[in-house]
Amino acid sequence: MKRHSVARYWKASVVAGICFILSGCVSGPPRNTENICDIFDQKNGWYNDAKKASKRWGIPISLNMAFIHQESRFVARAKPPRTKILWVIPGPRKSSAYGYPQAKDETWKWYKKKAPHRGADRSDFDDAIDFVAWYNSVSAKKLNLRTSDAYNLYLAYHEGMGGFKNQSYNSKPWLKKVAQKVSVRASQYKKQLSSCENRLGRSWWPF
Repeated sequence: MKRHSVARYWKASVVAGICFILSGCVSGPPRNTENICDIFDQKNGWYNDAKKASKRWGIPISLNMAFIHQESRFVARAKPPRTKILWVIPGPRKSSAYGYPQAKDETWKWYKKKAPHRGADRSDFDDAIDFVAWYNSVSAKKLNLRTSDAYNLYLAYHEGMGGFKNQSYNSKPWLKKVAQKVSVRASQYKKQLSSCENRLGRSWWPF
């Protein structure tokens, strides 16, 4: 093989490798989001990230994962749909919610200031799961909720702690149904995780 051909080959290989790495950083959602064991089996490193966040903030892995499922279906760069102007023209988005946790800009800034986690990114799973666990931990303390109470913690997550105190959710029966769905999923995830967590804890994956 000629020298210039070898150089082109290695250049192409390096570029392909970089693209592969970058695509892995912000990859598509898990194939099966209904089973937490399947999620962690497919997404190397996610279990360790979820476990670290759970240990740091005292909120169950299954609960935090159920919240992300509801908010973004594990889509890294999820955004709210745009509003429509004259039913056709795309308008502004309904809020600044973004990423796995659908955290708004101001809430994310609060998290980075208080956690602290200054370099955090809502499209990075490790940062997102830490945010969800942190927010739930703060809600549990400020609102006197159990750390396993997925139903009420989700209402606080959606409405904000002030909204929860004012019981704004009482005028939103649809939100109560969503919170119940999150609670059921958290229970399902917990049961599923009990069948695979020992194996996941022994994973050879170092990251």
